[in-house]
Amino acid sequence: MVAALLAIVFHEVAHGFVAFLMGDKTARNDGRLSLNPLKHIDPIGALCLLVFHFGWAKPVPVNPYFFKNRKWGMIAVSLAGPLSNFLLALISILIFCISNDVYVIDRMIYTANGLSFVDDFWCVFTQINLGLFLFNLLPVPPLDGSKVIAQFLPAKAKWNYLSFERYGGIILFVAIYFLNLSDLLGVALNFIYYHLFEWISGIFV
Repeated sequence: MVAALLAIVFHEVAHGFVAFLMGDKTARNDGRLSLNPLKHIDPIGALCLLVFHFGWAKPVPVNPYFFKNRKWGMIAVSLAGPLSNFLLALISILIFCISNDVYVIDRMIYTANGLSFVDDFWCVFTQINLGLFLFNLLPVPPLDGSKVIAQFLPAKAKWNYLSFERYGGIILFVAIYFLNLSDLLGVALNFIYYHLFEWISGIFV
């Protein structure tokens, strides 16, 4: 829960911070550039995270009309969240590898002295961040991937596409629990997870 909460908070703050850099002060004025979890917790999303291990935070408010370039501003803001999670995953693997003698053999991670509680945390934190990175790039409104794709569509198609946001939760629920989306994401996550460990641990060998 702690690892998931940290990953989600950083994700949302990244959206707001990049929007601020692009000229939109909405998130800052709303107090959403804070790392205080209470500023970002959505009660229902937190409950779902606790019960179903699938949750969300309150979306950071963004006003693209303040951007100098709305198209590329929205793309940058949308990608900021997933990329922040990927960066956190890299940092956590780096910390893990610096703290341990790590060996990756046949997609299994070994350490010379076994795993401590702190080591377990970094592994879980890495997996959660990679999961958020992949999940949020899905082209299903309101996920970040859909907002990137929308910027390349004609105006009418763009708004028709984004109008599916109201059904996004239902679409994702069906895809995850009935269409094996979680299994597909799991395969992609494990592939990236072990290759990143292999690459970063190789630096210290």
